[in-house]
Amino acid sequence: MERLNLNLLRALVVLLEARNVTQAAHQLHLTQSAMSRQLSQLRDYFSDPLLVREQNDYLLSAKAKQLLPKVQAILADVDNLKQETFHPATCQRRFRFACTDYVAQYIFPAVIQRLQREAPGIDLIYEVWKPEQITQLGHLPLDMVSTTLSVLPEGLHSIYLGQDNPVCLMTAQHPLINSEALALPQLADYPFVRLNSGGDKDSFLDKSLEQQGLSRRVLFEVPFFSAAFEVVANSECLMILPEHIAHAVMKQHPLTYRPLSLPVPENHYHLCWHELHDKDPAHAWLRECIGDEMSRSMYSVSNSLASQQLRSE
Repeated sequence: MERLNLNLLRALVVLLEARNVTQAAHQLHLTQSAMSRQLSQLRDYFSDPLLVREQNDYLLSAKAKQLLPKVQAILADVDNLKQETFHPATCQRRFRFACTDYVAQYIFPAVIQRLQREAPGIDLIYEVWKPEQITQLGHLPLDMVSTTLSVLPEGLHSIYLGQDNPVCLMTAQHPLINSEALALPQLADYPFVRLNSGGDKDSFLDKSLEQQGLSRRVLFEVPFFSAAFEVVANSECLMILPEHIAHAVMKQHPLTYRPLSLPVPENHYHLCWHELHDKDPAHAWLRECIGDEMSRSMYSVSNSLASQQLRSE
């Protein structure tokens, strides 16, 4: 016998602890003959009697006395592999998160503050999210992403954060400020700032304009929300973006927004991860933490939409 499997190691511990073949067989739910065969295999492997019969009892051999604490420790380590517990306060991990710079700037400070309180050993690395990566998450060094999806690809899991619609952002002194809803001819009269990262946010507008024989000028195209906000706040440029973001930036910039009088798509927001990470207890804790902060944050989808609903009632 060249190899010793896990079942035989468990049988060895029970035999040495019970010092009785019948009792060991009962504990392991085996017949006495099956237990005797396992003892014979163990004796062959260790070239030692292990249990030495004396009258009506068994005694441990010198070899058995040496083996028992070692094998007990091995089995304890094996059991711990399955029963591993996660403690945020002692976790030392680094996670990669991909999202827009808006999420990084307006939501992640609250996430970091919470991590410093509850899991000070967890570090986050931010990356700019590229929507085309969504089908490659299992092959990328990304732990989770925040993105807009209408359908979740196979192999991904998510926390659903909410939904809203695109609106038109403008300076609070814009000539269109008194319009209740913006029509296509009005939109075509002004230049636009366009975001070229984080997913398609405004191509629907170009299609609608084209159907009416109109077009727009994109004066400034940039991957960062913060730069786009500055330009819109200091010009007559317009910007198409999700309503929850427009609602949030009004608190920090002299900006406002108006709805569009044309069919607009729905934005559905998810915190996503590949199923490779689904059973990781540290990952599970962190994604729940981030999802909770995104939902509770004054900049989140949920609270922004809730605030708007209250205003309309």
